[in-house]
Amino acid sequence: MAFNDRNFRGDYGGFRGNSGSREMTKVTCSDCGAETEVPFKPTEGRPVYCRECLPNHRKF
Repeated sequence: MAFNDRNFRGDYGGFRGNSGSREMTKVTCSDCGAETEVPFKPTEGRPVYCRECLPNHRKF
């Protein structure tokens, strides 16, 4: 079976498609203090990181 565009657009549930705009929330990065926006409502008491700082906190 060959890959086609549908697999990458999320039509079959593998990936999220672009189903419209997401509500963004303005936050301050817990590491560097930069203002940024995230596509979710942060949980109080949990750190939120900007795009640049997030890789430093990912666990693999």
